[in-house]
Amino acid sequence: MAEAGQAESEQDIESKIEETRQRFKSECVGESQDKYDSRDVERLFKDDALVEGYLTWRHFVVEDTLKMIDESLQWRKEFTLNDLTESSIPGWMFESGAVFLHGYDKEGNKLFWFRVKLHVKDAKMILDKKRYVAFWLERYAKREPGMPLTVVFDMSESGISNIMPWIMNAAWKIVKTWLGPEAISKLKFVTKSDIQTYVGPEHLPPHMGGTDQFKYSYPPLPDDDFQSPICENGPIVSEDESDIKDIESESKETLESSFNSEQSIKPKKVNFLEDGQKSEDLDRGDPGRLRGARKPTTTFMGTLLHISPSEELRFGAKESEKKCLIILNNVTKNHVAFKVRTTAPEKYRVKPSNSSCEHGASVDIVVSLHGGFQASPQDRFLVMAAEMESSGGAGVSELAQFWKEVSKAKVMEHRLRCLLLESPKSILSNWSESPSAASNEHQDLQSTLMRVMASNSRLEQKLDSCLWTQKVLVLMVWFLLALAAYSLWTS
Repeated sequence: MAEAGQAESEQDIESKIEETRQRFKSECVGESQDKYDSRDVERLFKDDALVEGYLTWRHFVVEDTLKMIDESLQWRKEFTLNDLTESSIPGWMFESGAVFLHGYDKEGNKLFWFRVKLHVKDAKMILDKKRYVAFWLERYAKREPGMPLTVVFDMSESGISNIMPWIMNAAWKIVKTWLGPEAISKLKFVTKSDIQTYVGPEHLPPHMGGTDQFKYSYPPLPDDDFQSPICENGPIVSEDESDIKDIESESKETLESSFNSEQSIKPKKVNFLEDGQKSEDLDRGDPGRLRGARKPTTTFMGTLLHISPSEELRFGAKESEKKCLIILNNVTKNHVAFKVRTTAPEKYRVKPSNSSCEHGASVDIVVSLHGGFQASPQDRFLVMAAEMESSGGAGVSELAQFWKEVSKAKVMEHRLRCLLLESPKSILSNWSESPSAASNEHQDLQSTLMRVMASNSRLEQKLDSCLWTQKVLVLMVWFLLALAAYSLWTS
């Protein structure tokens, strides 16, 4: 029955998406072709997740959803979001560091920092400032579509000229109309003493009681610190102990060298696909490589590669939940070079992490947790891909030279986050570890119940008293009526 209900729910969502699109086309677009950016309209009719997102924010009420889409798309055109580039924003704004993306909260959501002390109200700069913030939001939305964002207003050292900038009034009035009651309820006013309830110290600056020594500088724009994983293309857990020791020594050397240069990873014991060797051949040569890996169920449709899963790698505490699979499908007519990087290179083994894929072929990449490490919601993976014009060599030297020469504009990037699976046992364990809390809750409930019962008893007594009084009054009325009737009869 549960599955049937879920299927009906999915059908309802599909129906709502279709209804929203049809009504948007007839009621909003109509004859006014210049009302929105055509690229936004095209995306709305192609991307189901985008329409579902609008519907979700408006509780699947199509009328409210249409209003939200209309306002949103007009705003996007007004601020030319599809054409916003780094060069279209005044350079001094980026240099100021008033707004930037960096770090994660405890739920794995990216932090969007507003340093309020650097914002001074200036009517002449309102439009540029709004475009400046819109640039950051659009940049994040393109890199991690559909992912939540946590906004942190850093009020430290802010004065009266900072407290009421456009961010805190005009812009907020616009944004507030897009948010539902649930979103507004997520606003939290915190101090230095309680901000760590939401953000770990490793992602907070020292003036907030954290340990993050990050210093904003420009150029370039700050980004996640993606690095090549240690044990690159190395053996997985099932190998013998001697091989693991060799890899661990190499991993230490690789990790140390990675701090000196981003491209300093030494290609020792790297097992790339040989020229002409297909991924299926690799799998047949190592049948145990994929054993136990969690298979993805969703797919991101990229221009060069279709990447599964589309958004997240799911890890758990069990041994069977410490290995995930990334599947790459080449949808071009040429070889596609790819490499996988991560923000936590000491935690994960990725095999293969740097190779190429033939036209029409697929590659299975195994991502496994190393040693006793546990996955974190803050961990990210970056899949980079670029089309190789020649179908020639794709060995170590050819790939290294290719990545040195390829233009950044030709590189496709897709980010994946980590999701932690919580087993029923861990939930029960957490409950059992805090029996005092459960006992206190039981005592509170019992005392509340006793108070309710006592109050109910008092009400019953009052009710009995009222009923008795009512009966006495009725008898008195009857007696008076009888007396009056007797008097009339005798007279």
